[in-house]
Amino acid sequence: MSILNSEQQRAIETINGPVLIIAGAGSGKTRVITHRIQNLIRKGVAPHTILAITFTNKAAKEMRERVHTLLAEDGALNRPVSMNDRPFVSTFHALGVHIIRENATLLGLTRHFTIYDRSDSRRAIKDAMAKCSVDPKQFEPGMILNLISRAKGDGKTFLEYKDFAKGYTEEIVAQIWEKYDAILAKEKSLDFDDLLLKTAKLLSENKTLREHYHSVWKYVHIDEYQDTNHVQYQIAKYLIGEEKNICVVGDADQNIYSWRGATIENILNFEKDYPHTTIITLEKNYRSTKTILTAANNVIELNTLRKKKTLYTDNDKGDKITMIASYTELDEARSIADTARDIIEKGTSARQIAILYRANFQSRAIEEAFIKKNIPYQLVGIRFFERKEIKDILSYIRAALNPESTTDMTRIINMPARGIGKVTIAKIVAGQESTLPSATREKVAQFRRILSDIHAELISKKPSESMRFVIQETGIEKLLRNGDAEDEERLLNIQELVSVAAQYDHLAPEEGIESLLSNAALASDQDDLQKDEDAVKLMTVHASKGLEFEYVFIAGLEQDLFPFKHIDEAEMSQAEEEEERRLFYVALTRAKKKVYLSHTIIRTVYGSQRVNNPSEFIGNIHKDLIEETSAQQKPSGAKALFIDF
Repeated sequence: MSILNSEQQRAIETINGPVLIIAGAGSGKTRVITHRIQNLIRKGVAPHTILAITFTNKAAKEMRERVHTLLAEDGALNRPVSMNDRPFVSTFHALGVHIIRENATLLGLTRHFTIYDRSDSRRAIKDAMAKCSVDPKQFEPGMILNLISRAKGDGKTFLEYKDFAKGYTEEIVAQIWEKYDAILAKEKSLDFDDLLLKTAKLLSENKTLREHYHSVWKYVHIDEYQDTNHVQYQIAKYLIGEEKNICVVGDADQNIYSWRGATIENILNFEKDYPHTTIITLEKNYRSTKTILTAANNVIELNTLRKKKTLYTDNDKGDKITMIASYTELDEARSIADTARDIIEKGTSARQIAILYRANFQSRAIEEAFIKKNIPYQLVGIRFFERKEIKDILSYIRAALNPESTTDMTRIINMPARGIGKVTIAKIVAGQESTLPSATREKVAQFRRILSDIHAELISKKPSESMRFVIQETGIEKLLRNGDAEDEERLLNIQELVSVAAQYDHLAPEEGIESLLSNAALASDQDDLQKDEDAVKLMTVHASKGLEFEYVFIAGLEQDLFPFKHIDEAEMSQAEEEEERRLFYVALTRAKKKVYLSHTIIRTVYGSQRVNNPSEFIGNIHKDLIEETSAQQKPSGAKALFIDF
């Protein structure tokens, strides 16, 4: 895309008041946002008064880099534009961290508060359940955590939830939530959802604080607005000053996260929330062929909860969509692997091929086929920062900065082994350290000296230097060097952590470490793709949003799998049907050159073979756009089912 089309230009030049940009898939929305920011600065707006919010670290990093490049290369700007005077580009959660750190005392926190990741939260939920004498066999901890998370995403505090709790389950959740919040407060910690909920509460209850941020950020941009939940919607409203200079970019047709609390009404009702909104629709697609776009339009036009638009392109017509019919999931996997290998052998880079599926369990058969055929692949969803050895190192840093974090202390006090047992740890947590034998107290004191030394390094040295110190001083490096082949791989991972830390060396020591810890806690499935290995990408359709590939395979296109129907549902609601259709639309529009649709006649689910009907989505596409092929193998294999949420 060398020049801006007329609608993109209009979006860039409409800078005052509320603006809604309906941006179809592949229509260049990131280009529009970054050029709009550049145009604001050209017109004299101070860069630091511009805020841009998106959803993933990867998207924020890309947007930040594009903005910086545009400003650096813009000869029309008055010079110098200070390297420190830049727009604030962030994810919603990172913005929450920023605001909470600046106002930590109002929440009874220090700026070094700990951010719980999912596993930390599950551990705390289990502790809370034990305090409430709730049997985890009766109430699964993950389910309880999901219910609390969803309520927080809807903007509810514990007290608000408790006051309106209906029925036995909600009353149990309220009891557990109270103890869970007490654990967080004791450890000076917040969970992932608190980063948004606490931010919204700070802004809603403190007029002075709202006015402060109105003066800080004069122009607010929100990307992927269709994915906002209620509390993100509230934060956006609180950040907007009297001028109502808010520009949101999104596409109702790509709203696929209702199970996370995303509310499609936020984008559908934007002009009601902000009267006198300017609406601009970007329908020209720069990514896909005419065939792919026609198929995508065929599908999404069947939905009613949307803002009408029709994607078009100047690209070539392109190849027909190929449909692969296989007997079983193993045959499907072999057929996909064979086709992917042929594409690679004809000169396409492996990284330009993606295999998308509705549920995580589907990856297993595909992985096995790729391994057997020696095809390089990268499974998206195995997060770097969730590896045990990485979490151990980060826990040392978190415990050094926040001594109240018993979660981190418990994790690492005996890693490497120091002869400190569970009984000792329990007494330390209970505040009974003085009752320990003198030899044990000395072991604990030595551990605390390590944390103290780490703290001194963290606040005085570059992040990469302090990271090296942590790895060596804790004894973890020595432990892994003397281990087996798996330990050698873990050692390489923690050495990679030094390279990650070096990305923050341009910041002040304390600020750099805080930023690293925040980004580690807020990492998403897509963040590991920044390494962009030359390998075929395997991922759920949900994880593929925002990405693009030359060749896309959509596997498992069978009724009740994609579209997915929950086992206990007699039939799907209209809202569920439309979201599944949007999900398929997202999958189609990831492709630049060609799409392969795949389904099986027989698939093993929960240990039982079931005969499948092809997905209704295949029938939504005009038959002239599809060519059929079959994988001629006999039925084989069995798999168990695990859905990705």
